[in-house]
Amino acid sequence: MKITALAGGVGAAKLLVGLAAVDDVQLTAVVNTADDAVIYGVHVSPDVDICTYWLAGIADEDRGWGILDDTFNVVDALRALGEDTWFSLGDRDFATCILRTRRLAEGVPLHAATDEIAHRLGAPCRVIPMSNDPVRTIVTTADGRSLEFQEYFVKERSQPDIAQVFFSGIADADPAPGVLDALREADRVIVCPSNPIVSVGPILALRGVRDALRGHPEVTAVTPIVRGKALKGPADRMLRALGTESSASGVASLYADFVTRFVIDVTDDTEAARVSSLGIEPLRTNTIMSGRSRARELAHVLVTS
Repeated sequence: MKITALAGGVGAAKLLVGLAAVDDVQLTAVVNTADDAVIYGVHVSPDVDICTYWLAGIADEDRGWGILDDTFNVVDALRALGEDTWFSLGDRDFATCILRTRRLAEGVPLHAATDEIAHRLGAPCRVIPMSNDPVRTIVTTADGRSLEFQEYFVKERSQPDIAQVFFSGIADADPAPGVLDALREADRVIVCPSNPIVSVGPILALRGVRDALRGHPEVTAVTPIVRGKALKGPADRMLRALGTESSASGVASLYADFVTRFVIDVTDDTEAARVSSLGIEPLRTNTIMSGRSRARELAHVLVTS
């Protein structure tokens, strides 16, 4: 079975690991790049790298990001030199970013650089950045500041109240080569339990993506919200700030024009009826991936149900 997953963040990375472990699945991950940034002079692709490291089995799974047992000598040295080191980037993680930056400077497109890195690290499936074109998530805060997503998420720890989120450059961005084909050729498309605003939202905003999903007969989305709260990250606060209820059905409403089935957690008793009222088939199961075995169990449900 060909599975194409729309992904971004730790929840997506966990599910991708589970999907990659299911027998007879050919997996392609289309990953958000709107939170990319140039930091310490290198091109950082946080969502792409999180997903790649988890798939390759080298992620620091307790922390959720970065590489297991990485050191931070470069960042520590920059701090000692008086630099503002608000973004923690491990030494091996830095090496990934240096290679990516060098390839981009040589004229290699981002999707080719990503494929090379994923292959070298041993990721068992195809990883495609959503676009080769620069798209940046900008968070406008209630006090009038405009922050790139990493500034909002890491430097300010998602604390400022949000007035608006928009994707700079999205009007001029095209899906990376292979993205639309991966969607059209998939037996099933899965929207991972990622932040619907800043992880899935930029992918959906690319030209042709939403139309491809609307034309697909089997699109399943997994809720990132359980009992009104995000398991990780600021998705619940973002949803409320931007006028959407923080609930499984609230997320489902954002995908209602293309999703055929929406997966809610087994503990969300009232959400099945609310999802059904949107014209979407609800599926209740345990969505909390507390370990790799739980990720495989959820993946098996998504592939076989």
